Amino acid sequence: MKAAYIEQYGGSEQFKVGELDRPIVGADDVLIAVHAASVNPVDWKLREGYLKEMLSYDMPLVIGWDVSGVIEEVGENVTDLKVGDEVFSRPDIARQGTYAEYVAVDAHLVVKKPEALTFEEAASLPLVAHTAWQVMFEVMDAKAGDKIFIGAGSGGVGTVAIQLAKAHGLHVITSTSTKNVDWVKALGADEVIDYKQEDPADRVRDLDFVFDTMGGDGQAKLYQMLKPNGMLVSISTPPDEDQAKEAQARVAYVFMQPTGERLQHIAQAVERGELKPVVDRIFDLDQIKEAHDYGEEGHAKGKIVIKVK
Repeated sequence: MKAAYIEQYGGSEQFKVGELDRPIVGADDVLIAVHAASVNPVDWKLREGYLKEMLSYDMPLVIGWDVSGVIEEVGENVTDLKVGDEVFSRPDIARQGTYAEYVAVDAHLVVKKPEALTFEEAASLPLVAHTAWQVMFEVMDAKAGDKIFIGAGSGGVGTVAIQLAKAHGLHVITSTSTKNVDWVKALGADEVIDYKQEDPADRVRDLDFVFDTMGGDGQAKLYQMLKPNGMLVSISTPPDEDQAKEAQARVAYVFMQPTGERLQHIAQAVERGELKPVVDRIFDLDQIKEAHDYGEEGHAKGKIVIKVK
């Protein structure tokens, strides 16, 4: 099969596009003929080797952990999916990835693709929608009427989190750059702060939740946005327990774990019209280096998709 892969960790120049063996299909797997994949920050962090203490791989390594496509083969234990089904998934990150013509995925992580979506749109959703859902409705347990700040409203996670939060009746405040303010408002946010004009942490107070998508040094200021016993959840930098205690805040760090049940909820949200994919640019598999370079610049509105078929 044709695949984009690396043989050692490093920059985007490490990518090679060539022939690798098709994956072996286990008894609990399905083999997906990949139509599209997408690019997420975890992809370039992993490519650089930042996660090698946590995740160990054999080389060559196919990166990419979002997929949509058509089932080509099913393992002997798989009963609820069949050859020819159009599906999407966020596969197990411990296995080989999706920048390839075929990928073997644990069947319990695979869900039928919403009919209204193209393969490119479907591939843009699993990782970011899983992340937004797990953070807001499992870890935070946010309910209608709660007030939430979602960082980086025009990013891959932000664009999805805003839509899902509004569908669940939350009051959503977010931030973005000047040129994206109206666009992010159109996604449904109640208040959009232009971070080039002012720091959201200087203005917003008494929130139930802060969804920290960026991490880094700016995290310390986010606590002042919360009411006492409010909660900050980060997907980028594990919160500092001492800062949290001082701010009388609850905290959590989330490294997303996919489940089939959650992806089913996400598919239903799409079918109800509550969630629309936001695709910034589509690259061919041969352009994988350019796709990563573009992603790392940090200016994408929504998601970067890799068209494989």
